[in-house]
Amino acid sequence: MNATIRQLLDTADLLLADTGEPATPAATPVPARPTALAAVPAASTATTASRCRGAAFALRAALESAVADRLAAHRAPRAIREGTQRAAFLWLRGCAEAGTARRAKAAWSQLCLGCHYHQYEIGPTEDQVRAWRTEVAAIVALLAH
Repeated sequence: MNATIRQLLDTADLLLADTGEPATPAATPVPARPTALAAVPAASTATTASRCRGAAFALRAALESAVADRLAAHRAPRAIREGTQRAAFLWLRGCAEAGTARRAKAAWSQLCLGCHYHQYEIGPTEDQVRAWRTEVAAIVALLAH
């Protein structure tokens, strides 16, 4: 697993762990924040829905990066590597086991739905995002072999 994927997974974990409540300085030390979240204040008042959506974005980016790494390792054409994600997932069928490619496409589709904001829908729940986190980590591990 490359450093970018690890950082994206860690960012998703951080967003899921953040309660949005300001921490008392004397009670708990503030852990170092990843570079991606350096601009976010420690006492962020982000809602649970926006944190979950942000975690979904990080997970989707981690999955897309793992797929891109797998395609590059199998010398996929540049048009596929730099094209749409749909094309990348179609090409992945030839670079990975069929079950892994299906799991990756299904997880990516669910993450895409979780990333989109609609006024008439509630965003993804923490439980959904935690399940996606587990699935993405498993798929990344399968693609790394």
